[in-house]
Amino acid sequence: MGVKHGRDYEGILEDLTAALDLIPDSYVFFHMESEEWEALQDSEKREVQEALAEDLFYALGSESMIHVGSGIVIYDSDTHRINILIGEKEMTSVLLI
Repeated sequence: MGVKHGRDYEGILEDLTAALDLIPDSYVFFHMESEEWEALQDSEKREVQEALAEDLFYALGSESMIHVGSGIVIYDSDTHRINILIGEKEMTSVLLI
C-alpha cells in the first residue's frame, strides 16, 4: 500500500533514493558486506538504492520506523514527510505533498 502522498510517486522515489545515498552503510539493509558494495559499479549501486527506496516507501505504510544501516527512516503522517536520520546528528526529509 505505501504511505499517503500527493506528490508524483517518481519524484518521491528520486528524492528518497538521494536521501538514502547519505546513509554510508545503507547496503546493510540487503545483508551486503562493504566489500560487496564497493565491488558494484555505480549504475548497480543506483539500482540497489532505487530498490531500497521503493521497498521502504511501501513498508512505511505498515511500519513507521525502519532501520537502514546506521540510519533510521521514519514516516511522519502528521507532517506528510519521510524523515531520514543519519547517525546521531544529521537528518533530511522527503516531502510527500
